[in-house]
Amino acid sequence: MAQSLPNTTSVSRLRSIISGSIGNLVEWYDWYAYSGFALYFAPVFFPNGNDTAKLLNTAAIFAVGFLMRPLGAWLLGAYADQHGRRAALLLSVRLMAGGSLLIAIAPGYSRIGVLAPALLLLARLVQGLSVGGEYGTSATYLSEMAGARHRGFWSSFQYLTLMGGQLLALVVLLGLQQVMSPVQLGEWGWRIPFVIGAMAALGALYLRTHMGETAAFAEQQQHGQPETDDEGLPVRSRPSQLTVLLQYPKAVLTVVGLTLGGTLAFYTYTTYAQKFLVNTSGFSKESATLISFGVMTVALLFQPLLGAISDKVGRRPVLLMFGIGATLGTVPLLRTLAQTHDAWVAAGLLVAALFVVSGYTSISAVVKAELFPTEIRALGVGLPFALTVAIFGGTAEYVALFAKDQGVEEWFYWYVTVCALISLLVYWHMGETRAEKGQMRHD
Repeated sequence: MAQSLPNTTSVSRLRSIISGSIGNLVEWYDWYAYSGFALYFAPVFFPNGNDTAKLLNTAAIFAVGFLMRPLGAWLLGAYADQHGRRAALLLSVRLMAGGSLLIAIAPGYSRIGVLAPALLLLARLVQGLSVGGEYGTSATYLSEMAGARHRGFWSSFQYLTLMGGQLLALVVLLGLQQVMSPVQLGEWGWRIPFVIGAMAALGALYLRTHMGETAAFAEQQQHGQPETDDEGLPVRSRPSQLTVLLQYPKAVLTVVGLTLGGTLAFYTYTTYAQKFLVNTSGFSKESATLISFGVMTVALLFQPLLGAISDKVGRRPVLLMFGIGATLGTVPLLRTLAQTHDAWVAAGLLVAALFVVSGYTSISAVVKAELFPTEIRALGVGLPFALTVAIFGGTAEYVALFAKDQGVEEWFYWYVTVCALISLLVYWHMGETRAEKGQMRHD
């Protein structure tokens, strides 16, 4: 059965998309604030060792947070497919608010010893659950709420707000660097962005309480009720969501393959790039932050642009642009970036890299959503994506820093290249997910 459009006015649909997108932005701000301020709070929780060792410890906890994302994708994805996209989005933002608040108030190593990094780890685990559930549910919500003709454009707001959250974290970092000394930032100023994040999450929670549910989910609920006997009891129990998901092995493997290279490249040129500029290229922390800010601002514009292009030419050509560009360009670009000391050259290289990566990020959400039917869409989008991101995206910083610490930093460049090549092969052999009339699967 073809999916009908949401039974709402264009204004209310747009309001719901914006509310969902703002909530997504806040969640990703909270997530990226950890990475952006790690340079300052690493000594608070891990006081011993050299600078690279401290960053390795904070990167390890960053990676562990990613390992919780598959669990969050499973739990909240199944919850979204059974109880609604809106209910799951409300739960995810509550979890993120709690995690951010815990980081903001956690005592340092000098006060409570090993309990300090333990609290930091706990907070990241909670945030990992939140972000893991957020991606699949948000991608599903935006894709189902958007009209058929412009689904690629509106779904691009998934990564637009994801990158916007990182940009917002950088704005806060730049602002604090202007009004506080490095000593003040290292002692207590790094807590401010997490307080902001917790408060913003409460605001996002308010917005999400006023979102509408998607018509696709409502229709699926109406036609997917279990059969009952004369007494109103279910004739048979429904299979678990995970069991239903396993009925779509090709779609699951496609999500893994198309995500592999994209997530690794994305985290290489966003969260790790700031540390790369400091630790490898030799820029100051302030200069690296300013470069990252400018690059991310430009990269935001690529998301709706390429999303709209995919509505015209299809999803596959846009994915192929990323796959070919990342496979051929990663090694020479990172080699050049490592050697440059010119901020404009560094910014230009990163803008070029993120334009290529936008071939993946701009349509990542809609491509995955178009692979699955309504009743399993949130879990189908979220779980294989989260597993892939946990293994490859979440460990990008750690692998890169480890390679540098071992004196073989270029191995990481080739690692990114090989993963991009694998994704390119998937894009080359996969079919076009954009249906002729823009309809999503509803069987």
